[in-house]
Amino acid sequence: MKLLIFGGTTEGRVLAGQAAALGAEVTVSVATPLGAEELAGLPGVHILAGRLDQAAMETLLAGFDACVDATHPYAKIVTAAVRAACENTNTPLRRLLRAGSAAGDAVQVPSCTEAAAFLAEQTGNILLATGSKELAAFSPLPPERLFARVLPTHDSIAACEALGLPHRNILALQGPFTQKLNEAMLEQYRIAWLVTKDGGSPGGFDEKLSAARNTGVRVVLVERPADGGENMDAVLFWIKEGLSCG
Repeated sequence: MKLLIFGGTTEGRVLAGQAAALGAEVTVSVATPLGAEELAGLPGVHILAGRLDQAAMETLLAGFDACVDATHPYAKIVTAAVRAACENTNTPLRRLLRAGSAAGDAVQVPSCTEAAAFLAEQTGNILLATGSKELAAFSPLPPERLFARVLPTHDSIAACEALGLPHRNILALQGPFTQKLNEAMLEQYRIAWLVTKDGGSPGGFDEKLSAARNTGVRVVLVERPADGGENMDAVLFWIKEGLSCG
């Protein structure tokens, strides 16, 4: 079986390694060099780095027997493109989707735009842990209130600069982070509000909530897009069936 995985997530890396160990010919497509760096060293796994539109996905899929979408739960545009590309090429597809987490007493909003509107009526410093692509939604807020935790890449830092953030407010780090490190950051920058997504356990969501609770920080949670998928065991079973039939 020649298997294409759209990844860049923790579970995508795990799936790639396990599928290769089972005997599948595995290729993982990731959007950035950072995603490729995280996959380096996995035996039997070929890595493709670079963002693909639907047409490019369809061209790539022509050389594969099956596909797994293991992208982030909030990557709804990519997920839609993968689904359409697989339909157009008649490629069997499974969506590997990490489980969500309990939101606790977080303020839940449907989008980052709604989060910014809510926070405009509040006071205090804000830690944005939503990813650099979402930063523009917070442009109505005073930049001195905003602290952005983003990946240590040129594009992420450029997005912070475009928002007008002081450089001392840019926290360029790669997670997930421990509860203690989250607590230290919240205290160091006197954060009153933490804006985050439900990245589930692999994304360190539980550690964020615990840190916020321990430091008295309120959480604004951007809700997940509606999506359906399967867990790791189910997707691996599907791959095993494909290998046995091949």
